[in-house]
Amino acid sequence: MKLGFIGTGNMAGAIMGGIIKNKIFQPGEIIGADISEEGRRRTKETYGIEVTDNNRKAAAESEVLVLSVKPQYYEETIADIRECIRQDQLIITIAPGKTLAWLEEQFKKPVKIIRTMPNTPALVGEGMTAACTNANVTEEEKAYALKILSSFGKVEIVPEHLIDAVVAVSGSAPAYVFMFIEAMADAAVAEGMPRTQAYQFAAQAVYGSAKMVMETGKHPGELKDMVCSPAGTTIQAVRVLEEKGLRSAVMEAMRACAEVSRSM
Repeated sequence: MKLGFIGTGNMAGAIMGGIIKNKIFQPGEIIGADISEEGRRRTKETYGIEVTDNNRKAAAESEVLVLSVKPQYYEETIADIRECIRQDQLIITIAPGKTLAWLEEQFKKPVKIIRTMPNTPALVGEGMTAACTNANVTEEEKAYALKILSSFGKVEIVPEHLIDAVVAVSGSAPAYVFMFIEAMADAAVAEGMPRTQAYQFAAQAVYGSAKMVMETGKHPGELKDMVCSPAGTTIQAVRVLEEKGLRSAVMEAMRACAEVSRSM
């Protein structure tokens, strides 16, 4: 069994790292194709896999193939490798906006497609991936794909019509969270805290809070109320966040993200 990647950028690297760390595939069982010489060199040095500048080679030698190029390059990439794709291969895609129907049309023959939307925390084994499959994928193949995808975080099967919502709530969300951490750290620096320490405090607060949501099963609002003592410091901070429209800003940002995903 060989795993192939077409495109070896940040998201592909995050996936490779999780897969290798959890021994789903060994480096010698992975091949990555990239048109960038620098990208191939970096990938080879970081993960020890085979690299090539030939997309067709990666496609022909793989039992499972991950299309990890940017969405705007999907059409030309599929046109390039179409003749190399076999009906027994599993094709995993990670592009927003590229539906199962569109992908099937591009391949122009029956193929097994798993459409996914991972996120970059896969790099540290804490990714969140949504997946849906076309009718050609068997239950056994779906289970195998989920085993691969769960090697770098959590994975959930979702109906395809929710993929754009997934893009907004988890695919792009690390960027929002990084902005929030940066803003909290900036405020701590303004209060006199050294910047390195400020990032540590802000990041750990976000990490711990997320873990509480995941492990307690409590509603986020209930957890928020637990921190807000009467006439205390936290409720004043919450009042300002409400006044400045934090909730509305987040919701509008996610709506804009989903709309762009649908239009890709």
